Amino acid sequence: MANKQTRRNFLLTAPIAAAVASPLADTMLRASTAGSAMGQVSDGSKVQVFTAAEMAGELKSVQANNGTKNLLTSPGTLMIINEETRKAAKEFEWHATRDHVFQVLDGETKYELGGTPKGTHETKPGEWLAPESEGARTVILKKGDYLFVPRMTPHKRTTEGSVSLLLISSQTPA
Repeated sequence: MANKQTRRNFLLTAPIAAAVASPLADTMLRASTAGSAMGQVSDGSKVQVFTAAEMAGELKSVQANNGTKNLLTSPGTLMIINEETRKAAKEFEWHATRDHVFQVLDGETKYELGGTPKGTHETKPGEWLAPESEGARTVILKKGDYLFVPRMTPHKRTTEGSVSLLLISSQTPA
C-alpha cells in the first residue's frame, strides 16, 4: 500500500525534518550521546528541561499580557514564547546566520516566505529587510503547526486575530 502524504503525516514528520535540517541537529545529537547509558549528562552541561506544565503556565502568562517571554537565551540559541493580536510586519526579514523553527501554540497566523526581495536594505551585518518579495508564497499556520525557516529565506508574518507562537532560533557564526 502506498504511503499517502496527508496533513497529519506532514505535521508528524515536519518537526523531525526541521531538526535534521537545522544547525541545532548536530548540537542535539552531541547532547543526546554525551551521557552515560543511564541517560545522565556529563558534568558542566547546560541541559534544560521544559515540562508541559511549565510551558502551559508560561503560555497562560504570555497570553494574559499579550507579550513575549524569553525562555532560553544562550550563545547561538534563543527560545521565546510570543503572543500577538492584529499585528503585521511591515517588511520581509532574513538572516545570514540564523534559522527559525516556529510552532503555533494557539490561534492562527499567516507567513509569506521566499521570493526575490525588492528594495533591500541591510540593518546590520547579516540582517536584511525589504518591503516586498516577488514570488513569495503564503502559508496559513494553525494551532499545532510547525514552520522551519532556513537562513537567507525572506519571511514576514501577519496576524489578523491572535496567535501564540514558540520560536526557537539557532545561530551559527558567519
